[in-house]
Amino acid sequence: MVLYFATPSTPDVRRVMEAGELGCMTTPKQGNRVPDGCLIGADNGCFAKGGKGYPGDDRWLDWLDSRVDSYGPDRFAFAVAPDVPFDADGTLRKSLPHLARIRELGIPAAFAAQDGCDALGIPWDDFDVLFLAGSCGRGTPNWKIGPVAERLSREANERGKWVHMGRVNSLERLRIAEWFGCKSADGTFIAYGPDKNLPKVLRWSDALHRTPSLFGG
Repeated sequence: MVLYFATPSTPDVRRVMEAGELGCMTTPKQGNRVPDGCLIGADNGCFAKGGKGYPGDDRWLDWLDSRVDSYGPDRFAFAVAPDVPFDADGTLRKSLPHLARIRELGIPAAFAAQDGCDALGIPWDDFDVLFLAGSCGRGTPNWKIGPVAERLSREANERGKWVHMGRVNSLERLRIAEWFGCKSADGTFIAYGPDKNLPKVLRWSDALHRTPSLFGG
């Protein structure tokens, strides 16, 4: 099964998170409190609004430290090290110093895999979670659902690492994430229409439960 992460945008969404049916993605710019009991994914805000959601290295680490103090390290599925969207080389250079700092907080460190990261070398020993970021209309179209991302996901599973796919906003893509062996995924689908889209995402999860993929089941 793939645990879907979303933002705690309404009381109904928060209740589903408290029941453990959804994980909660949180960022420095998000004002909502994380619901009790759910797993947390801490993003960095580098992708949102051209990077304007990222407060800078020191402030981001201070924010993450405060979240760990508030909720406890055991609640965290991962924290995504700061990255450079659509830039594998820039991401590698930016993320490496932060991965160890995330681990020092007692939580799993996630590395954002971008189009071209395989050619640069994946720093497997430095992170706990492979976060499939990849392209979004740039570089190789649909990189994160392509053969390189699949190969990296399977290698990560063989190494005992958690795999997460970002920007999953359809059942088709959620099925791909499961086929790759992802343990979790996130998207904005619920946030853009919680009343209508929360039930849809819960139906997606039910569909995966009833007909899991051969690899991810």
